[in-house]
Amino acid sequence: MATVLKRVTKDRVSVSIPGLPHSVIDPATRLTRGQQMELPGDVSRIDGDKVTVSLGPIVTVDLDKVRVVQSRVPPKRRTVRM
Repeated sequence: MATVLKRVTKDRVSVSIPGLPHSVIDPATRLTRGQQMELPGDVSRIDGDKVTVSLGPIVTVDLDKVRVVQSRVPPKRRTVRM
């Protein structure tokens, strides 16, 4: 979760990820200052209680700040029939 700091332009907001200010596109929802928003990204690494997430820039946050929305399922092997 990130907290909206301010609206930078008509379609961008500045958000505060713990320890890192970041600007994201927000064309539809019209967030205002102080609202919470989710930032989707792919987890690239887990180190104990820290998680590294790719949001464009790579960000490391506490484990309790992230939520798994979709787990990765490995592809199933197809057998070739002759």
